[in-house]
Amino acid sequence: MSTTTNPSKTLLVLNKPKGYIVTRSDELGRKTVYNLLPDWVFDDGWMPIGRLDLESKGLLLFTTHGKIGNVLTTPGNCMKVYEIWVRGHVTEEHIATALKGVESRSEILKALIVEPIGRGGAKTKLKVVIDEGKNRHIRRLFGAMKDPKFGTPLKVLELKRISIGSFKLDIESGKWRYLSVEEERILLHNL
Repeated sequence: MSTTTNPSKTLLVLNKPKGYIVTRSDELGRKTVYNLLPDWVFDDGWMPIGRLDLESKGLLLFTTHGKIGNVLTTPGNCMKVYEIWVRGHVTEEHIATALKGVESRSEILKALIVEPIGRGGAKTKLKVVIDEGKNRHIRRLFGAMKDPKFGTPLKVLELKRISIGSFKLDIESGKWRYLSVEEERILLHNL
């Protein structure tokens, strides 16, 4: 645990590594995010606010206050920022499509902002901002588009959530800490 000056005790952050499932227990015996936290987090009813899939990493908030969780997960209330690596060359047309939205499993998936921030071989690094979090939202959004060179679906190879609202991830992978009273105030005030 990282030390926090004046901890709020109502919100904590975990930098979730790949390979951990966001659930209290798993019938398949996979590692859960609770394996990275002290036992009292589980015992005291701390619940994750939102999800990150098994292969995703980054910022995951926990609370014991359902109202806070509801406010932070209500679509349109809170922007979430991700850095992703996509297999394939993401074009301006892909970005326009992501901003307009695509249909996947009878729902519309879209991003508020998509900015290229790097390339490496046949991969593109993007900053993606969304304000809702449907199941595997970003992976499905880009997977619905095709690489123009090969005609294969784009694939998100790596996904890391780096911020939720005003709060930015600032701890090492696998570590956790409380938010400070000030961080919590700013986060919830800006909603």
